[in-house]
Amino acid sequence: LSVLLQVKKAFFALVANGVRAAPLWDSKLQCFVGMLTITDFINILHRYYKSPLVQIYELEEHKIETWREIYLQYSVNRLISIKPESSLFDAIYSLLKNKIHRLPVIDPASGNVLHILTHKRILKFLHIFGSMIPKPRFLQKQINEVPIGTFREIATIQESASVYEALAIFVERRVSALPVVNEQGKVLALYSRFDVINLAAQKNYNNLNMTMKEALTSRSCWVEGVLKCYPHETLEAIIDRIAKAEVHRLVLVDKEDVVRGIVSLSDILQALVLSPAGIDALYS
Repeated sequence: LSVLLQVKKAFFALVANGVRAAPLWDSKLQCFVGMLTITDFINILHRYYKSPLVQIYELEEHKIETWREIYLQYSVNRLISIKPESSLFDAIYSLLKNKIHRLPVIDPASGNVLHILTHKRILKFLHIFGSMIPKPRFLQKQINEVPIGTFREIATIQESASVYEALAIFVERRVSALPVVNEQGKVLALYSRFDVINLAAQKNYNNLNMTMKEALTSRSCWVEGVLKCYPHETLEAIIDRIAKAEVHRLVLVDKEDVVRGIVSLSDILQALVLSPAGIDALYS
């Protein structure tokens, strides 16, 4: 995508092509300067939304380069990428350390983006070829015995809360999905960053006052129920489920389906790849 493109058109382009992110090309500099992702869409909506009656001017009229100039005052002003000859270990470290979900592989000679690496693709690769290497013993441990996942201050949202409140949690907590719960804390659904891009698809982004319940029922595509795991299950069983289902996280619940934790792809890659090497990219 060109940085000269209008922000709204850029997000419609993501939706039309069924992708969650795209590299940004600066014709003046003749190079890729960053990535446009769903996070940008969330940040724009969260920052500029006022009410259903007021059009979001910044979304309707701004060019990507204008948004980047404003946003980059508060964030990293560089494209985080990796070379084709870099190791998978380096790629995992970069994804986790920089808290990004997409890592472009850029050819140093041409400057072309060859691939975009994601947590999901890397775990799928490890899952397929992991049978060829000895399995670590800790895979047989129950998830409640190993410190893998988030078990404190879990970000959740009530089904009666508004979409705007969900966006605020995405921005403040930097999480990629929110378990939607009832008054008893029982998980009913999962609302992810990807669901937010559906607001663009349905041109619903001017009505962020709607409840989570309304937002979930108005999803344009069928969404599988919440994929769960339980404290007594082994790490191996959890990795197997997350890899086969091709999801980004499992919600850890008790017998009453009350949320007790989240086990994400980042947690699993940290445990499988970085922790054995004595590196903590998630919390260091």
